[in-house]
Order: sequence, then C-alpha cells, then structure tokens
Amino acid sequence: MRAQLVLKFAICAGLIAITWAVFGQTVGHEFVNFDDPNYVSENPQIHAGLNWQSIVWAFTHVHSHNWHPLTTMSHMLDWQLFGAKPGAHHFVNVLLHSATAALLFLLLAQLTRSPSSPQNESVRLADRTGTIWSSAFVAAVFAIHPLHVESVAWISERKDVLSGLFFVLTLLAYLYYTRKPNIGRYLTVSILFACGLMAKPMLVTLPIVLLLLDYWPLERFSGSSAARLLVEKIPLGVLSIASAAATLIVQNTGIGLVRLEVLPLSWRITNALVACLVYIWQMIWPANLAVAYHHPGKLPVWQVAGAAALLIAITLGVFALRKRNPYLVVGWGWYLIMLLPVIGLVQVGGQAHADRYTYLPQIGLYIAATWGIVDLARSWRYRGPVLGTAAAIIISALALRAAGQTWYWHDSERLWRHTLAVTTKNDVAHLGLGQLFSDQKRLDEAITELQIVVARHPNDVDARLKLADALSEKKGRMNDAIAQYEAAAKIGDPNPDVETTLANLLLEQGRIEEAIRYYRDVVRLQPSSALAHYNLAVGLHRDKQLSEAILHYKAALQIDPNYPDADDFLGQALLENGQEDEAKIHLDNH
Repeated sequence: MRAQLVLKFAICAGLIAITWAVFGQTVGHEFVNFDDPNYVSENPQIHAGLNWQSIVWAFTHVHSHNWHPLTTMSHMLDWQLFGAKPGAHHFVNVLLHSATAALLFLLLAQLTRSPSSPQNESVRLADRTGTIWSSAFVAAVFAIHPLHVESVAWISERKDVLSGLFFVLTLLAYLYYTRKPNIGRYLTVSILFACGLMAKPMLVTLPIVLLLLDYWPLERFSGSSAARLLVEKIPLGVLSIASAAATLIVQNTGIGLVRLEVLPLSWRITNALVACLVYIWQMIWPANLAVAYHHPGKLPVWQVAGAAALLIAITLGVFALRKRNPYLVVGWGWYLIMLLPVIGLVQVGGQAHADRYTYLPQIGLYIAATWGIVDLARSWRYRGPVLGTAAAIIISALALRAAGQTWYWHDSERLWRHTLAVTTKNDVAHLGLGQLFSDQKRLDEAITELQIVVARHPNDVDARLKLADALSEKKGRMNDAIAQYEAAAKIGDPNPDVETTLANLLLEQGRIEEAIRYYRDVVRLQPSSALAHYNLAVGLHRDKQLSEAILHYKAALQIDPNYPDADDFLGQALLENGQEDEAKIHLDNH
C-alpha cells in the first residue's frame, strides 16, 4: 500500500513536470488580439479587480457574450494580482491545467480499481498496479495532447481549464458519494458541479456522464434499479437545464446565435457528423491545427454518408462488446455526449469545429483506447516492456508536437500567419491579421488582408468597417474609406455609430450636404442623444442653415447643459443670424 502511495505521488509529480515542460513557455507569451481584449486586456470591468461590487457584477452581467461568473472573477483576481502582465495570466492557466491532469490520474486510479480482483495477493497487486499505469497514461495524454494547446495557451480559454478542474473535482466527489451515499456528499457533488457550470456551461452533460460511470466502472446498475439512479441525477439535471437555458438566452441577446437562414439545420447536422470523425483523426494525427476552421457549408453526399456509416458502425460495435468490454461503450458515450453541446447543432460563430471543444470529451476516447489495448495485450509475453515503450514514444511525440503548437501562440502575428499557412479561406485569420496590422499602423498590409475578407463577404459589416478605418488613416485613400463606410451603412439595420463616423468624414471632405443627410438620420434614430443633435447642428452651421442649426444646438444643450462647445457654437450661430442680444448671453458664459 505504501509503495503504491509513493508511486502515485511520483506519477502526479511527473504529470505536472511534463505539463510545464510543454506549456511553461507561455509565461513569455503575449496577449493575442482574438478575444483577449474583450475578455481581459481591454475590459474595464476586469481591470477593476476583485471586490464585492465586481463579484455582484460578475453574477448579474454578461461577460464577453457569456455568463460564466467564476471565470470572470478569476480574470478579475489575476488582473488585481498581476495587472497587464500576460505571462502571469498564462501561468495561472498552466497551473489549473496541471492540477486537473494530476487529479484526473487520481480519479481514474481510484475509479477503475477492481474490488473483485482475484484472491491471490500478487495478482491483485499486479492488477491494481496496471490500473495505476493505465490511469497515468490517460492523464498524461490529457496533459500534453496538442489539441489541448488552445485551451491552455489562450488566456481567453480560462473557462476551459477552470471548468475542467471542477469537472474532475465533481467526479471525485461523486466517487466518494457512491461509496457512502449521504446528503452531505451529494451536496458537495452539486456545489462542485454548479461551480463548473459557472466556469463554462460545457459541463451540462455531466449528469449523463455520471450514469455512464454508474454502468462502468462503478457497476451500480447491478445493485440498484435504473429508475433510482435516474432519480438520483434529477437535481443535477435541473442545474444543467438552467445553465443551458441561461446560455442560450445570453448568446441570443449578445452576439446572436447563427440563424437557420445562414446555416440551415441540414448543413449543421452533416457538419456535426463529419466533425465527430475529424476530432478523432486529429486525436490520432494532430497536424495542421489552427485557432479557427472555416465552416464548409453544404458537404458532399459521399462524405456525409461515409461519416454516418462509420459512426453507426463504431456505435454498434461498442454496444455489441458492452458486456465483455464495458469501458468501450462508456468511453464512446462519454465522447459523443460531452461533444453534443458544442458540435454545432446550435451554432455560435462560423467555425466548423474547434480544438478547444475536445478538452473534456476526448478523455472518454483515451479511456476506451487505453483499457482496450491493455486488454488485447493480456496474453503477450512481454506485455509490460512493449506497452511501456509504446506509451513513452506516444507521450514524447505528443509532447514535442504540443510544444511546437504552443510556440505559435506566442503573439498575434505568429498565430494568424500559422493559421493561414495550415488552412484555406480562413477569414477569421485574415480579419485578425488585418486588425493587428491596422493597430500597428502597417496600413498597406492591413488593407490587403481586410480586402480579402470583404471580397469574399461583401455583406460583412465588421470587415468593411475595419477596412474603412484602415483606409481612413492611409494618405490619399479617404474617398475609398468613405465608400466602405457607405457600403457598411447600407447593410442590415441602421447603425448610428457608423453613420456618425461617415458623416464626420464627409464633413471633413467638404461634402456638407451628404454629411447632413446622415446626421439627420442619426438624430431620427437617437432623438435623445446630445451628440446626435450637436453633430447635426455643426453640419447645418457649416452649410449656413443657421435657424435650424440653432434649434439643434439648443436641443443638445437641453439634453446635456454642459455639452462641450455647444454653448459657444450656439452663440456664434445666433450672432451670425443677427440675434445679437441672445448671442451675448451664450458667448458671455465663456
């Protein structure tokens, strides 16, 4: 027993060591311009730090189009402790991930140890030692798989590593609950599960995962009725439903779920079928990984049919082997069920799939594959050395590949250039690179990148606005910038901010009548805005429409008596209009 405790301690230390060997480089990485500004680096709510007011805000407000208060508070605490030092934020991500890997090992080692081992003490000890090493291998693959680079090396994906930690803690708490069920242990499971949901709602399928574990390795179905086990999960199911509902509401009122007119349900279903297999292939051969993969739209019939046939075949196969190899049906079910919330049936964003979505689901595949190979090798003469050597080679190869993938996350330019190198027609990468170049005043490069996106997606307002901004800063391209703003203003619902920017540029170019037309539209859209009335007044003033300009200066001051320059400009307009007595009142105020 003592020897096994020492072995477990050594394995935990080894897991932490290889995790830091792969991801430790991130302490020298920067923020990237993909979500990090909204999540952390340019978010004033995060910069306020952690206090009672910010805690209340985290629970009552949406953060970056999501409701995940624990993740929000973790970013607040990081900023309070470390400020704008990205390396420290990365350090916390790696710390959480390494802790999860060690806890996953301890969970599996406890969860899968067989109480019904043979009576022979040496055989029992060998079985338990084998289980420990199988658990260690699964945890090691989880710790350093290249598909998990995105979750660990991206500061904005704190929600992945934080929810992953609570996921494993919930499973550990559930394991101890099943050994001695009582209300206190069940409450512990519920609280940890709620914390996981408040870190990332991806955990909504966890109650079903618990039922799978009841089947194997806990074998609770043999001693309890299925109905009793289902009833036991009802409180956890209520938490899942509440979290899922909150997520749908928040995302639909925030960035908005992708409409069925844009991505029809048939396209989503076919892409989901293919994505399930893509993730498996990437698990086996993690090459050409990228931060974004363009949604393919309508897929060829042969590809969809092949994917569906293969998925059905695997499912039937593991079901047929459920009695002899129950871990296969549990691992496969774990993978499919945990992947369901992010498989794209409810689509947020335009991605076909994403590396970060595999963070927890693929643990099921690791378990199924590892236990299956160990079972197949039971009759091998040199099983131990062969499996040990194979495991060492696999872990070393994955670690090297993951370290290389992590290197690409050093900064925004390196990340986006790599993404463009390994993918095609990647508009997210062109947009990110264009925004980066624009921020760095590398305007020619920015314009080139952004023009690619606009050419492919002429109705993309965001891309047109970014292109217009870059053109407006480029000498001699103001008319081109105005053309892009005008095109953006015609797409979708009227946007007062876009029309105001456009009107300001037209006014600077001396195109006063056109500017006034847009200013009028903004006033119509925002009649209670002092800025809208002031801008229209300035345009009318420039056009010598003094009577109407005076009315709008007064409207701006009525809304905001201290509006900058409005009082002075009103006085000047009154003076020019021959209303000298009234003009003196306003001019004397300065």
